[in-house]
Amino acid sequence: MNEKLYKTVSRIGGGTLAIGIIVLVTGIAAGTMLIINGAKLIKNKYEIMI
Repeated sequence: MNEKLYKTVSRIGGGTLAIGIIVLVTGIAAGTMLIINGAKLIKNKYEIMI
């Protein structure tokens, strides 16, 4: 019984770790894209207003 529990916990732990890494990378990529696009909008704001 303990062996089955050990294998289940190992699989769940590995899966959770993989999902965490994917979420981290996606969050960093999305944040970077938002910062770049926001900076471009602020930079081009003066062209729109003139």
